Amino acid sequence: MIVVDLIISLFVIVLLQFAGMYIFSLMTPYRDMEEINNGNLAVGITMGGKFVATAIILGIAAYTNASIWHMSLWFAVGYACLIASYWVFDWLTPGMKLSDQLKGGNVAVGTLLAAVYIGIAISVSSLII
Repeated sequence: MIVVDLIISLFVIVLLQFAGMYIFSLMTPYRDMEEINNGNLAVGITMGGKFVATAIILGIAAYTNASIWHMSLWFAVGYACLIASYWVFDWLTPGMKLSDQLKGGNVAVGTLLAAVYIGIAISVSSLII
């Protein structure tokens, strides 16, 4: 029984991680993987930050909840906060449009945005605990 529960949990965790990354990719007006294939370092750094941030929230949600449903619920709450951070950060920087900067390969913006994602994920995860 424990093995079955473990397999189901791993499946759900992987599914949520990739669903989260897919949702993040829908937020940008360009194709993330296409930009990375073209060598756009800024998009690669930002995508790495998204992946780590999603994993942080998912990991804390999984660690603190015995039920897959509760884990999924808390992941959704944390993930909504993570997505909102992109829009808030974009709104707070009216002099530049984040998506244009990333598509243009601005590594400074990509690095900053990756750090924002990871920082928000750590902060939000402390609320999930």
